Amino acid sequence: MTINDSSFLPFMKMHGLGNDFVVIDERGITPRVDAALSIAIADRHRGVGFDQLAVLSDTPDADVRLVFWNSDGSQAGACGNATRCIARHMMDQTGAAALTLQTERGILQAVDAGDGLTSVNMGQPQLEWQDVPLAHAMDTFELPIDGAPTATGMGNPHCTFFVPDADAIDLAEKGAALEHHPLFPERTNVQFASLVGRDHLRMRVWERGVGVTLASGSSSCATAVAAARRGLTGRDVTIDLDGGTLHINWRDDGVWMTGPTAHVFDGQWRL
Repeated sequence: MTINDSSFLPFMKMHGLGNDFVVIDERGITPRVDAALSIAIADRHRGVGFDQLAVLSDTPDADVRLVFWNSDGSQAGACGNATRCIARHMMDQTGAAALTLQTERGILQAVDAGDGLTSVNMGQPQLEWQDVPLAHAMDTFELPIDGAPTATGMGNPHCTFFVPDADAIDLAEKGAALEHHPLFPERTNVQFASLVGRDHLRMRVWERGVGVTLASGSSSCATAVAAARRGLTGRDVTIDLDGGTLHINWRDDGVWMTGPTAHVFDGQWRL
């Protein structure tokens, strides 16, 4: 989408399993997105509404550079579903079967998985306390929090609880409190997961800076890693979220996430 008037900023609305995004392409134009603009666009009543805002820019090191904003105006180091959505859009535009995307997490690979699905390598999980990060030295396998969750870094911090029934959890109440737990100096995403079959998990997620979301790619990766570490599953798992299903494969070269994407509409934001 091209800019016809400097008072308007084109955007795309996309989602991965209901985890929704506004995507703004700043390649070739003066950067315009800041925290205030992010908050304004995020307002679901007076703006467009999103879980994350993704901004595209040029980089010499990859096909595109991505910066992510949460709906509260804070930045996110990683956003797996948005990365898949943008990768799918760019592959459809260019005809490429693979490309690279530079994020705060590093340079991520994306490939066309066929049948309309897109796979992204979210990189190796961060399993040491200082990399998650946590407030002080401890074993990330089981944190000293009621419920003994596992901590995992995927470019952003995650706190994963394994429970008998994820659907029975009051996610809004527990997620809001745990996001700001003092063990997580940068706040944390919170997941509650249940084993529903062999290598098959049901998971619900609270995203830091956002709240309850229908899906989260990086949270799914962190949950799959935590489940494998605990011996609940193997490294190749299916995760059912409120918005749909993702396939996560923790391989030697990183954690690969595969799932569907959707381009909902294009629009222009009046500056």
